Amino acid sequence: MTLFTLTVYIGLASVLVTAVMVYFKLHQSFLTSFLQNFTGILFLFSGWVKAIDPLGTAYKMEQYFAEFEATFSGTWFSFIAPIFPVLSGMAITFSVAVIIFEMIIGLMLLLGIKPKFTSRAFFLLLLFFTFLTGFTFLTGFVPPDANFFHFSSWSSYNPNHMRVTDCGCFGDFIKLEPRTSFFKDVVLLIPAIYFLLKNKQFHKIFSASADKFILSGAIVLLIFYCMSNFLWDLPHTDFRPFKKGADIAGIYEEEKKAAANVKIIAFQLKERSTGKIVELSYDVYMKDYELYPQDEWETINQIMTKPEVEPTKISDFAIEDLDGYDATDVFLENEGWKFMIVAHKMNAKPESRSKIVIDSIFVTSGEMDEMGIEIPVPVLDRIVEREEKYTEFHWNDSYLKRYTQALAHFVDQARENGVPTALVAGGAGEDMLRSFKNTTGMNIDLYKADDILLKTIIRSNPGVVLWKEGKILDKWHIKKLPDWERVKAIYSIDN
Repeated sequence: MTLFTLTVYIGLASVLVTAVMVYFKLHQSFLTSFLQNFTGILFLFSGWVKAIDPLGTAYKMEQYFAEFEATFSGTWFSFIAPIFPVLSGMAITFSVAVIIFEMIIGLMLLLGIKPKFTSRAFFLLLLFFTFLTGFTFLTGFVPPDANFFHFSSWSSYNPNHMRVTDCGCFGDFIKLEPRTSFFKDVVLLIPAIYFLLKNKQFHKIFSASADKFILSGAIVLLIFYCMSNFLWDLPHTDFRPFKKGADIAGIYEEEKKAAANVKIIAFQLKERSTGKIVELSYDVYMKDYELYPQDEWETINQIMTKPEVEPTKISDFAIEDLDGYDATDVFLENEGWKFMIVAHKMNAKPESRSKIVIDSIFVTSGEMDEMGIEIPVPVLDRIVEREEKYTEFHWNDSYLKRYTQALAHFVDQARENGVPTALVAGGAGEDMLRSFKNTTGMNIDLYKADDILLKTIIRSNPGVVLWKEGKILDKWHIKKLPDWERVKAIYSIDN
């Protein structure tokens, strides 16, 4: 679905609801009621697709906070920068609060509850959204090595320069470029300003006492709904590419082939001395490239043909073993069953330690054999002590229990039935992973991957994914993992 299609559907629904209000004489102004219904339904829908996956919104907020911290550091506003790591630590709380607030404002618009407060809250929330999408859109004008506030270094718009490539306004249901989302928010500011001026014309459906009951009940239900989609279970609807039943190996191959067939059709060049920008077709550039020496001209963008298959996060699917070698095919080309334990973040505090190591130093002494040939013989010369540094990991007890209590027995039974299990961790080095294996005593293979990729695969830390022949057959939240016998029966897993 596209934004245009969604807008049409919401517009038709708004016309229908407004027509019903006109019939029952519940409105004061047709235009005001239509705008109430349109923006109310829009906010309810956009909030709902995010409420399905609050962790997705939280991860998006973490991206924004990281970019804000990097942007404000080293500027006159550097005193603001330390706030963002704190906010990042509360990202999930912030996510749930924003989602519920958005949906409640949508409900209040639809029902005409507290017109003055609702119009102001709607306007302020839109300003917040416009600020986020506007910042991200404007970073498209900022070269990667420049700070946002260094306006003199801004160049022509390049979507590849944007610090956050997807605003997350509709979760994973619709992917919008920040530029599109920014203009969407700017357009929505028009009814927001209209509501500030005309909120006395709001239609009202129920009495004040009924409104309180509806709002209270809605808030409680929404809190429960949001928490159920990440705290103790996976989102009930998965809009991401790594969904249950997806042929990851097949899609991966298609996307890679499509990317390989993409061709450069033009170059954008900027003259270093004047800032003048020219766009040349590929053929013209290859013919006249000597007219644009690199010391005078900078290539700022390559214009490419669109791939036959739009890339998804599956294109970034990459797994490494502990030695750094590519192990992606372990999952994409495995013929049998395989369990993947996904841990996008491992909860351990590293501590630098040192220990005394005793080394024996040998020297070589020559001895003559019976034939008169000298044979080198190692002789102990001395014993020395040296200090060797190492890292000791202190694991969070509650985090370890997710493995030792919920997973260890399951993994043992799976292996006894011939089904191997692999732990794929994000942001963890070899020492940490080996420490984890020694601490838990689990007999599993160890791999590494990008933490954002792992967050996309499953919204649980840890989470369990069942693979076969490059396909994802099932996924489980750590708190919803069935016992081995049930999984074996469901998928007819043979020894």
